[in-house]
Amino acid sequence: MSQRGVLALVVCAAPPVLRIDELVGSLQEDGWTVCLTATPTAATWINREALAQQTGYPVRVEWRMPGDPEPHPPATAVAVVPATFNVINKWAQGINDTLARGILNEALGGDITVYAFPNVKAQLAAHPSYDRHLRLLQDAGVVIAPLPAELSWRTVVDRLGTQV
Repeated sequence: MSQRGVLALVVCAAPPVLRIDELVGSLQEDGWTVCLTATPTAATWINREALAQQTGYPVRVEWRMPGDPEPHPPATAVAVVPATFNVINKWAQGINDTLARGILNEALGGDITVYAFPNVKAQLAAHPSYDRHLRLLQDAGVVIAPLPAELSWRTVVDRLGTQV
């Protein structure tokens, strides 16, 4: 295990995911073991094979069959980067329709730090349900830290660096 621990990194379909390999590399340099799970749409945007090679673990998208071994080690922290409008809203409502949301929902019930780094268009962020759902997640203990407009993975690495 790495010096920081195991990060369950959930990735969603927003433009920053196209550079997720850079974030993975920065997190690994910072001492994290990174295990990726992608939403179904994000999985079509990324190079799953290259990311599996980079992390040493398969990029998960689908649920595993009962009795199949867990392909990722137990996480010590969870982060969703980028967190989309859809994922924030469904997650806050407890909708468990994808493996990615399943991991996020289970993390809320565990003794684990959970981070969300939203990347949401201004028009969607103005939707009345969005702020309400962000507050609900914060009240559940999720650390919310929006991605900066000028994407810098350093923001994510530094925020996760407070987790030991």
